[in-house]
Amino acid sequence: MQKFGLILAFVFGFGAPVLADPVIGIWKTQVDDGAYAHVKFSSCGAKLCGKIARSFKAGAEYKSPNLGRKLVWDMVADGGGHYSGGQIWQPSKDKVYKSKMSLSGNKLYVSGCWGIICKKQTWTRVK
Repeated sequence: MQKFGLILAFVFGFGAPVLADPVIGIWKTQVDDGAYAHVKFSSCGAKLCGKIARSFKAGAEYKSPNLGRKLVWDMVADGGGHYSGGQIWQPSKDKVYKSKMSLSGNKLYVSGCWGIICKKQTWTRVK
């Protein structure tokens, strides 16, 4: 019985990362108003969200009051590296926009829209 438990632990312990969504990880945002962040994506229930893990200004890390805050939430994986239905917060303007994303290799194309006006960024995978 112990062997069976060890086998299950091995299979699920090492198999889980394979089943994880490819966007899960840490992404570097583009510079916005002189600052950028590392955003850590993870599962938030059945959806995906990204929280600010590190913040940088003028090329140096600093302790932003936004550390740990959700930057992206309610994102749904549509398959094929496409995500929709999410919200994204722009800290420099303190505004929330509808968002969608598209993943291609180590690049994450993120857009935030208010009505028909959209702003796009390309984020790069950190790890």
